[in-house]
Amino acid sequence: HRSLSNLCLPLPVLQVAHCQMIRDLSACLLGQSLRVDCHYENKTSNPLTYEFSITKDSRKHVIHSTISVSENAYRSRANVTMHKNLLHLYLQSFTTTDEGVYTCELKATNDYTGNQIKNITVIKDKLEKCAGFSLLIQNTSWLLLLLLSLPLLQAVDFVSL
Repeated sequence: HRSLSNLCLPLPVLQVAHCQMIRDLSACLLGQSLRVDCHYENKTSNPLTYEFSITKDSRKHVIHSTISVSENAYRSRANVTMHKNLLHLYLQSFTTTDEGVYTCELKATNDYTGNQIKNITVIKDKLEKCAGFSLLIQNTSWLLLLLLSLPLLQAVDFVSL
C-alpha cells in the first residue's frame, strides 16, 4: 500500500506535471499574536528557504525571511517555527495596523519550478482563535482539575453516607 502523498499527479490545466508545494495558508489569533500557518508538500530533500511578507497600501513589507532581509518594524516581533511540512509565523502584539495581504513564499534550492507563493487576507475582526495546540493545553488542565477533584468528590460521598 503506497502513500498517495508521495505521488505527483499531473494537473490537466497545467502543461507540465507539477506538484503544488504550498497546500494551504491559514491565519488565526493566539492571544495577542497572529499565527500564520503555511502548509506545504515537501517534494525534494533540498534545503527550503521561505519568506513571509505583508502587502498593505500597495507596498510589500518583509516580516520574516531566509530569502531576503526582514524589515526592522517586524524583526523584533516576528518569529518562525518549522515543523514537518508546516511553517508557523508568529507576529506578536498584532493590531489592526498589521492587517493586509500576508504572503508565504517558498523556494527549494536548485528547484527548477521556481518559487511557490500563496496569499491570505488578514483582518483582525474576522480572525478566529487558534485551535489545536492551545486547545490541548486547556483540555489538559481541565482533565487535571477533574482528576484532582475526584478524591475530593469521593470524600464528600463518603461523608454523606
